[in-house]
Amino acid sequence: MKKWVLAILAMFCFTTAMAASDPVAMLDQTSSQMINSLKQNKATVKTNPTYVEGLARKVLMPHVDVPTMSRLALGRNAWQSASSTQKQQFMQQFVTLLIRTYSTALASYTDQKIQFYPVRGGTDGKTRIQVDSKIIQSGGPSIPVSYRLVKRGNQWMVYDMSVDGVSLVKSFHSQFSNEIAKGGMDGLLAQLKKHNSALSKK
Repeated sequence: MKKWVLAILAMFCFTTAMAASDPVAMLDQTSSQMINSLKQNKATVKTNPTYVEGLARKVLMPHVDVPTMSRLALGRNAWQSASSTQKQQFMQQFVTLLIRTYSTALASYTDQKIQFYPVRGGTDGKTRIQVDSKIIQSGGPSIPVSYRLVKRGNQWMVYDMSVDGVSLVKSFHSQFSNEIAKGGMDGLLAQLKKHNSALSKK
């Protein structure tokens, strides 16, 4: 869990002005902005649990390809079988799950730093790329993190990320598949709503 928390930290860092620029520079600069924001608002973060959640909804989500991430996390068959209403409900609950799961843990951020690497082969003419990085933490080994981005118009958007080679989307897909097998799409939605409600009370 801690590794995913640190990785999500690096994702909580997108701004509209940088969205169309080089994806590596955008990730690097905006992650620094987020880290500085957490450092400067430590008191607020500790006393107001919704601070990071609100920041994530405002800053992060407009720059994440939610439909693609949701479709991959749910799985092709389940996505195609779901109604339009179920898809919308799932995306809403999935986003809430991501934000509420990690926002509380992010409040305990200390001194981690993030180093990004150039995209292999560059980005010219590409619509999908992977940006590799590592999270450097004092007193512990570095954690490799990879981001998968897709270009929508002139904007690079994150649709998956991997920590130590483990995909965030695939991890959620495994959990969601189990719930669907037990109670169908409606059962999964009910469990997500219940879980998100419980997280909001912590």
